[in-house]
Amino acid sequence: MTDAFEIKHEDAGHRGRYVIYLPDGSEAEMTYVRRDPDTIVADHTGVPPQYRNHGLALKLVEAAMTAARRDGFRIVPVCSYVVAQFRRHPEWADLRAD
Repeated sequence: MTDAFEIKHEDAGHRGRYVIYLPDGSEAEMTYVRRDPDTIVADHTGVPPQYRNHGLALKLVEAAMTAARRDGFRIVPVCSYVVAQFRRHPEWADLRAD
């Protein structure tokens, strides 16, 4: 199911998000605040109830990790879901900032 959805990145300077626009008009998102040019603070991940347990939240976090590795920034996990994913993915340890 997750392969059917495109992840978009929206950046408004100080704030941004990775978002999936869902067929029913709702959105799944991981939001962040830019702390400095090299660091974002991942502060929220949300998926509408009818789309939970399909891997969408993980896809959003993976998109952020891919961007961090590609673009050379690090991520401060504040959102509990992002914190948990850092624990589950030790290969992301170099992308974590505190």
